[in-house]
Amino acid sequence: MFDLAPNVAIALAAIMVLLFIATAVAWPQRHKKHELWLRTRTWWVIILLLGVSIALPSWVPIALFGLISFLAFKEFVTLIPTRRADHRVLLWAYLSIPLQYYWVSIGWYGMFIIFIPVYIFLALPLRMVLAGETQGFIKAAGTVHWGLMIAVFSLSHAAFLLALPNEGNPIAGGDGLLLYLLLLTEINDVGQYCSGKLLGKHKVVPKVSPNKTVEGLVGGVIITTLVAMLAAPYLTPLSWYEAGAIGFVLALAGFAGDVTISAVKRDLKLKDSGSLLPGHGGVLDRVDSLTFTAPLFFHIIYFLYY
Repeated sequence: MFDLAPNVAIALAAIMVLLFIATAVAWPQRHKKHELWLRTRTWWVIILLLGVSIALPSWVPIALFGLISFLAFKEFVTLIPTRRADHRVLLWAYLSIPLQYYWVSIGWYGMFIIFIPVYIFLALPLRMVLAGETQGFIKAAGTVHWGLMIAVFSLSHAAFLLALPNEGNPIAGGDGLLLYLLLLTEINDVGQYCSGKLLGKHKVVPKVSPNKTVEGLVGGVIITTLVAMLAAPYLTPLSWYEAGAIGFVLALAGFAGDVTISAVKRDLKLKDSGSLLPGHGGVLDRVDSLTFTAPLFFHIIYFLYY
């Protein structure tokens, strides 16, 4: 029933050891720094859910990513103002989510890569035309499709790593590539947060995200690049210099994804996109960096090894 490459199992065990250390640090401060404690507890749920799912047949973690996309898109739709005429358009948008992940599950790259950017892009305005409401047409069409691109199309790239043939990464397969992507994305978030807290003085984008600093960004880039080079031989086919370059690029992409979702929330005058994940906010808050890193990592790997 469970099938996990040895290197992936070791990497998961190493992540859990780090989480045990974080829990030991957070536990004595759980009353004083309650948000840190909530964040640590939620990480346990996320890691255990991910670890169990990737040990099962690949359709299970692909379905899990489909659920994450559904929840992220639902949060997005809840946040943005919509017209009454858009309700049936949103139904079409929701129905595109299982279809997109079905293409992923059968490994149909040609359909996966154009379904939402082309066919759904054309279908949603058509449904709006049939509804007969022209007031706010352009804004509604652009907003709904942008939400699908971020919450569904971008995130589905992470799931498609599981559908890639193992021949491209004989050492750890798609599971290793997915774990490597998630590890770098989250390490970057943590590295930027810790570096910013310890050294941060100069704001990067004060109008969008006042807590982001140059020192935090640089710290995140350095840590992510180092982890990328250290973990690559165990989880990917990347050479050390390819891994270093990918770590550098993903760190910058993760930062871009983070501040882009921050810009959306600031436009809507919100702190978090939701409250589903205690200590983290909503699903969009947790996957904001991944919406940028997943497509980038997928296409680099696909170009180099498939």
